[in-house]
Amino acid sequence: MNIDRPYWNMDIEPLLNTPEMGKIQLEKLKTMLNRLKANAPFYVKMIEGSKCDPDSLSSMDEFKDKIALFNKENLRALVMECGGDFIKALDQIMPISVDELDYIATTTGTTGIPTPYPMTNKDINNVWGEVMTRGGWRAGIRPQDRVLFCFALSMVIAGIPTMMGMQKLGSTIIPVGAEAKSERILLMQSLFKGNVYVGTPSLAEYLIEQSPKLLNKTVVELGFKALLCGGEPGAGIPEVKAKIESAYGCRIFDAGAGFGCSCDHEEYQGMHWLGDDLAYYELVDPETKAPIAMENGAKGEAVFTSLEGDGWIMVRQSMGDIHQVFTDPCPCGRSGFRYKVIGRSDDMLKVKGVMVYPSHIKGVINEFVPKVTGEMRIVLDEKPPRVVPPLKLRIEHAAGLAGEQLKTLEGEIVAAMTKRLKINPAILWAEAGSLERSHYKGQTFEKTYEKK
Repeated sequence: MNIDRPYWNMDIEPLLNTPEMGKIQLEKLKTMLNRLKANAPFYVKMIEGSKCDPDSLSSMDEFKDKIALFNKENLRALVMECGGDFIKALDQIMPISVDELDYIATTTGTTGIPTPYPMTNKDINNVWGEVMTRGGWRAGIRPQDRVLFCFALSMVIAGIPTMMGMQKLGSTIIPVGAEAKSERILLMQSLFKGNVYVGTPSLAEYLIEQSPKLLNKTVVELGFKALLCGGEPGAGIPEVKAKIESAYGCRIFDAGAGFGCSCDHEEYQGMHWLGDDLAYYELVDPETKAPIAMENGAKGEAVFTSLEGDGWIMVRQSMGDIHQVFTDPCPCGRSGFRYKVIGRSDDMLKVKGVMVYPSHIKGVINEFVPKVTGEMRIVLDEKPPRVVPPLKLRIEHAAGLAGEQLKTLEGEIVAAMTKRLKINPAILWAEAGSLERSHYKGQTFEKTYEKK
């Protein structure tokens, strides 16, 4: 194996985002639609009702014109039609029987029914795992490396399915999992000396605080050469990225919200889409759902259609993420168009008509580290997206700050928010270390309206 080659898959990755790949995608789409038409009752009705003939499909534009979107609301409706039987609902949307599945993973399901990821070994090894391996290779993970695997191992797709898929890299995996909590995670690292961290960026941030307390070492002394992060915003927020890279002394790579991983360019360029041969990517208007052209700088709701797979099949499916795409060549020289996650449609807030996402707020707050810890909560007194101004932000200040120092800092943060985001928030100060940390996903909202 040539460990110096630029891509894991030298046959496919050079073709990403090329006209030649477009032809491959159309043929794969026809094959997938025919499989669904023959075996998946839900899509049999959709395909026949849309008068979409897979064999005579002429273009992706025709496909988008005839096939409707599928989202969480559609899934909930389907589960209800099946009498609340999730397994029966899965049998309606897969080209295989549920009895052929090898694994079922889900999203965290924090807003209702979790999105399922029903998988066969083919899905894990040749689809999801293939993408994770392509991203891991670009992040510099090689067979001789040891990976401290810190994603939660319970149910979520970032956990066991990702860990199994990444085994293709040949590196040693240390499956400690987020459930182990920081003390055991740091113990396992001190014993087995992983040189790659894989997990959420918020846990990586938390370990910056915990390592000196538990090991009497800073995280730079732990010996990581790279951090591969996903599951939430953070690695793609410039201010958070700078904080983590400065603390660890190595590059952080952003992965997820689709089949993507960022590159090693010093300035964050977004995530390179690595799965053109595995899934078709498109943008739609978040409100009208009309297709948006894939042009440099375009913004919209990301929608995916599976071109390979058995159990985990998406057909114009949205996960609710708002992306911005970049089709110009990346300064890093690697293939694949790029996308940045602007925010989740579920998390968007409207303050006096101004749309703002939590990741933007966190980015501004992290500009003020070390005067603040970077930990924050958006306090919501009413159900979003509309917020009656002012937007309340509970922010942890650094230890030892008080009085006039806090008053001055508050003015600086409000001024930065006003300039950058066009909002004028109310700052609620919290003592350093007082906001609860999570080993799974970083907490964003404090929903006081749920307690009324």
